Formats: sequence, C-alpha cells, structure tokens
Amino acid sequence: MPPNVDPIPSGVVFETDTQTPDLGLEKDVSILKNAAPRKYEYNYFNIFWFLFLHIGSLYGIYLALTTAKWETIFFAFAIHLMCAIGIGAGSHRLWTHRSFKARTPLRIILMLWQTMGFQDCIFEWARDHRTHHKYADTDADPHNAERGLFYSHMGWLCCKKLPEVIEGGRRIDLSDLYADPVVMFQKKHYLKLMPILCFVLPTVIPVYFWNETWASAFFIPTILRYTCGLNIVWSVNSFAHTFGYRPYDKSLNPRENIGVWMFCVEGFHNYHHTFPWDYRASEHPLFNMLTPTIVFIDMMAKIGQAYDLKTVSPEIIKQRVQRTGDGTHNLWGWDDPEFTEKLKSRYSVIHNEERKNA
Repeated sequence: MPPNVDPIPSGVVFETDTQTPDLGLEKDVSILKNAAPRKYEYNYFNIFWFLFLHIGSLYGIYLALTTAKWETIFFAFAIHLMCAIGIGAGSHRLWTHRSFKARTPLRIILMLWQTMGFQDCIFEWARDHRTHHKYADTDADPHNAERGLFYSHMGWLCCKKLPEVIEGGRRIDLSDLYADPVVMFQKKHYLKLMPILCFVLPTVIPVYFWNETWASAFFIPTILRYTCGLNIVWSVNSFAHTFGYRPYDKSLNPRENIGVWMFCVEGFHNYHHTFPWDYRASEHPLFNMLTPTIVFIDMMAKIGQAYDLKTVSPEIIKQRVQRTGDGTHNLWGWDDPEFTEKLKSRYSVIHNEERKNA
C-alpha cells in the first residue's frame, strides 16, 4: 500500500456521521472531488463475463419476442423484482445504511433474494457501498463518477481496485455486519448458494413446470434477468451521478433523475446521498408509493417484520435545501396548504420520533 494513500471522508453513511444541525458535514466536500491520473490493471475475467452476459441477453430478448412462453416472461420479471428488493431493501437499506430493522424471518428472505441477485455477498456489498458514501466522488470511491460515465457504470468492475478504495474500505466500521448471523452465514456459504439461486433454479423451474425450452429458460429468466438487474444498479451509480438536479446538496455529484427512476425505480439520488439513512426513496409520498422496495418495506412494517423505520423531518429537509441546495427544489409538498399534516403523516413524511410524540 503506497504511504500517501489517505482517504478523506466526503460524505456520510449514518446519521451519526453528521456534523451540522441540518445533518450535513461542516466542510465543503466539493473541493474533495478527485480523479487522479491512473494506469488501470484490468480484470479480464469480468470483461469477458460482461461481454457474454450482454450478448446472451440480446439472444434472450430475441427468444422473448419470438418463441418464449408468457409464463417464462412473467417468471423472469417476478425473479427480477425479488432480486431488486433483496438488494434495495436488504443489502442497501437494511445492512448498509441501517435505515430500518428487520426480524429474523424477513432478514432470511432478504438474504436469499439478495443472493439470487448475485452482486457480491451482503458483507462485501455493504462494505463497498459504505465506502462509496463515505468517500463519494473521490479516489477512494469504488465507482468514482469523476472518472467518467462508463467507469462509474461498469468500468470499475473491469479493473482491479485502486489502493485508495482498498484503504477506504479498511477504514469502514463493519462490526455490525460481523455480529449479524444472517450476514455471516451468507458470507460463509455464498459460493454454494449463489449458483443455485441465481442460475440453476431460474433455469430449471420453467423447464419442469411449464415445459419451456432450455434455451429460453436459460437466456431469459437467468441471463437476461441477471444482466438487467446489473445495469439497473449500475445506472444509479453512473447516470444518476451525472445528469439531473441537486436540490438538496449541490456539492454532491448524485442527482435527482426522473429518467433513471423510471428505468430503475431508484433515481432520487441527491436526496439519498444527502440523507442516506432515510429508508424512503424520496421525500415525496407519490414516488414512494410507486417504488416497489419502499412499498415492500412499508408492508413488512404493517405485519411487524420491519420496524424502527428512519425518515428525515420536513423541517430538516427545508433547512438543508435552503443551505446547500442548487435552487431547483420543488416545494409543492410543503407549501401547498392542501397538503396537511394529516396527509404528511399518512404518507410517512413525518419522522418516526415526531409521530411518537404527537
């Protein structure tokens, strides 16, 4: 490890990382953005793997449009949704940001769905994503957007990790993950569970339950579904870090991008990086009601499997918008007299602590 590798935090992961009354950092993090010239060491296995996945996905699209059965298409979408929730609600909101708590049955389900998504085990996913938030848009960010759109989309996975990224990951507190039996069970057995859940079962089930061809079963609910899942997550790292508005914090690269939201159902990224411990996708109730991951968490909360859901109060959001926003914030939710406190409470806008004290 080079002696000059000394990553400086440019973002927050938890509410405990904040330093100002409106839950931000005291320093101007925009001056920390960096992409020092680097000679990359390529990961040729990943390069050829991604080529195979995308070429195979094109064939999967052809089969979906020509010979595949409708049950296979529906099955592929259902698996994609489970994987998206496993990653979005599980490895992202539950295990990376601790934005809510979950009882053991829900934790196991999210672990299995996350494994099916095959985007690293929960432990490594959470470590890398905490590193991304803690050192956002610096050389210690695994998919630093300052290195360009392709790099932040998938190029970072085609190269070996930079020394700054490795050092940044070492500085992240992972004690909660080490103490989590579900996370550690998956970490120990990941290489056994992942092939079965991600590749074998999605291929075998269509063949044996509705007589789908092996080709359609392999290239649609397995390869095409998996490749789509990868690109959806990558698009948040790339497009939502490059295009759009920054109504909450203009010093951060992440942006609000409605196009990314329409494709990925996760595109309000300036809000997320400003308040990453908030379990919601956005401050706006309508978009939360249209986001499957948030709807799933809300449903689990209603049946007692999810609890202690964290949100940010409207007052804090307003303060942050006024201090660090780029001036594009749409205040329809807060200034509209018809949007009453009752409606805010109904649509999970009021902070949980405020609800308890009401």
